[in-house]
Amino acid sequence: MPGRVRIVDIAEELGLSTATVSNVIHGKTKKISDETVKRVQELIEKRGYIPSMAGILLAQNSSGIIGVVVNDHQKYEGRTLEDAFIAAAVNALAVEIEKAGLFLMIKTTRERDEILRFASMWNMEGLVLIGFCEEDYASLREKMHIPFVIYEGFFSKNERVSNLLIDNFDGGRQVGTYLREMGHARVLCISDNDICMDGERMAGCRAVMPKGAVDFLCVPMERAGRLRLYEAELEHLRSYTAIFAVSDVYAIELMYFLQGHGIRVPEDISIVGFDNISQSAQVYPGLTTVGQDVKERARLALTELSRLKKDPAGGRELLLPVTLVVRESVRRIVG
Repeated sequence: MPGRVRIVDIAEELGLSTATVSNVIHGKTKKISDETVKRVQELIEKRGYIPSMAGILLAQNSSGIIGVVVNDHQKYEGRTLEDAFIAAAVNALAVEIEKAGLFLMIKTTRERDEILRFASMWNMEGLVLIGFCEEDYASLREKMHIPFVIYEGFFSKNERVSNLLIDNFDGGRQVGTYLREMGHARVLCISDNDICMDGERMAGCRAVMPKGAVDFLCVPMERAGRLRLYEAELEHLRSYTAIFAVSDVYAIELMYFLQGHGIRVPEDISIVGFDNISQSAQVYPGLTTVGQDVKERARLALTELSRLKKDPAGGRELLLPVTLVVRESVRRIVG
């Protein structure tokens, strides 16, 4: 910025070292006389000096900032923070960070190096990472020395990382058990992959259904591609009495698609989702889903960051329970 006042300008005008002026600006005044402190403060006010916030935070022992970094995955199509699950997770973290008297900074990126720059630029207290892969976590742990916790990481145990998991397998098991009790003999699982948490959800469903009763349809990550696939597979979809979409977003999208094609939910096809996002209770019929406690996970994230700051080698895995939330989108098969 043209004409911007610099520390060196203040130092030269007062006949002081830049280190002395910098220490006054950053509050390190124990070894500086009151008279010198006053002279510096008066001149920086007079000259309109604007300190770099990053510089101030780097100079302090504690910034009070918790960073939340979300993988800007292609499936979000440039709307990562609009995704209902991500929004709920970030909101819960914001509440807990505020309760702790700390500050939230959020970033979306697909680049590992961007996470390193983000953390170091603001001298953060800790990080919460959502949606990255094993390779990213391993590299970050080697290069980054502030504590961080992970939401739903799938990687070998690392004593310097805390991993907050939900019981995806049990969630799928609860879905399968409920559908079987409701008389459904064939179930179609829908996801954009069959590994990690989605794979565990489907495996849980298969574990309690009869052998061969659970099929899988892999759908594109882009919404337009999914809708084209549903058009092409419409008759195939009709052949099932129940569909388990491993996220509420996919379940609600499919529900609207089917209803738009004259297929009634649940009279013709029952649908179950996963995550219990707020919209799942607002659609018609209400979506049966698997609920996870985003507030509890956020509370644990802050607890783990605090613990890891005191004990960097105290990383651990924590498995949070899930609960089936029964609404109106599943009907009982009679006979």
